[in-house]
Amino acid sequence: MKFTKDDFPRLRVCLAVFAGLILCGALSVYLTLNAADSAKRARAAARASLDEFERKLRQVRNEEKEIREKAEIFTQIQKRGIVGEEQRLEWVELIDAIRTKERLFDIEYEIDPQRVLYADPDGEFSFVASLMRIRLPLLHEEDLTRLIDELRQKASALIRVRNCSISRLQHAENETGIAAYLTADCRIDWITLRRNSRQ
Repeated sequence: MKFTKDDFPRLRVCLAVFAGLILCGALSVYLTLNAADSAKRARAAARASLDEFERKLRQVRNEEKEIREKAEIFTQIQKRGIVGEEQRLEWVELIDAIRTKERLFDIEYEIDPQRVLYADPDGEFSFVASLMRIRLPLLHEEDLTRLIDELRQKASALIRVRNCSISRLQHAENETGIAAYLTADCRIDWITLRRNSRQ
């Protein structure tokens, strides 16, 4: 097949159409790739948003669980009378009742002034403690452990034993004539949760 001058105009039209088709094809490929890239970015953004939402949801659930647990603890200590002002007279009566029930020797004690252990940052509550020094003669060490166990179960305060020392005693008798051969010296914190008054 031989080209003549007359074929060039027709050939130009064909080449123009061909070039136009190539351009359309290239444009279609570009738009398709661009749309795919945009879809990928949109999907990644949606995934990130979903991950952030799930993280916040987990955080809310954890905070809700923590609040429920703290509310339960607060309810329990409130029922025991640990929230509020110290009940020193009640503490003294409890010690006397335990002494009588367990048939212990006379118990000597003194209570120091109240001190703040911890104040919450909002200033609504404070943990306060009063140090009690207790001295009592013992028939045996179990007398001391029974006293502390009963205090922990029944006191309208959290009982924290700071230290106890037991030493031998020359001779002491209680009202029943039973002799004690040991003496205990203990330092015990009586801890309560106080609501601070708002100004």
